[in-house]
Amino acid sequence: MLDRSPSIATGSAAQPHPDPHHISIIFAVITVSDTRTPETDRSGALIQELLQSAGHTIGKYQIIPDESPQIATVLTNMLELRSIQAIVFNGGTGISPRDTTYEAISSLLTKTLPGFGEIFRALSYQEIGSRAIASRAIAGTYDRLLVFSLPGSQGAVRLGLEKLILPESIHLVNQLK
Repeated sequence: MLDRSPSIATGSAAQPHPDPHHISIIFAVITVSDTRTPETDRSGALIQELLQSAGHTIGKYQIIPDESPQIATVLTNMLELRSIQAIVFNGGTGISPRDTTYEAISSLLTKTLPGFGEIFRALSYQEIGSRAIASRAIAGTYDRLLVFSLPGSQGAVRLGLEKLILPESIHLVNQLK
């Protein structure tokens, strides 16, 4: 009998029902940082590069300070941009007093995808060890939008995009239609 169960340890996973065709998703990329600028935002640039390399479009890119009300406002304002289908936030997911992204986003999500954070931390543990417990990566939906929130390091961004967001975003966006 063929084992089709996902294997986090080896990094391989079966796709239970592959997407029938590739669609281009229009993403917003939001960097949450008190210090980054467009010139120094390497994680935001990496997110855009990986999304575009996979055939998706960047409909909005913005850097905002790590202030919970501003994060919430950016998320709620995305509904006005009818073309945006998914958002990737990066930064502000730790536990320092200035890290407020998790609180701002989690309080607004219509539905959460607990598996995103759980799998992200499991995969992150393989790369960085027990420090993965400090990650508060989260994903879910906000009205018609798919929302992802990742830590701001380039390693976390690459992990989240390559292992979770890119493989599942088309399926998840189709589920929201």
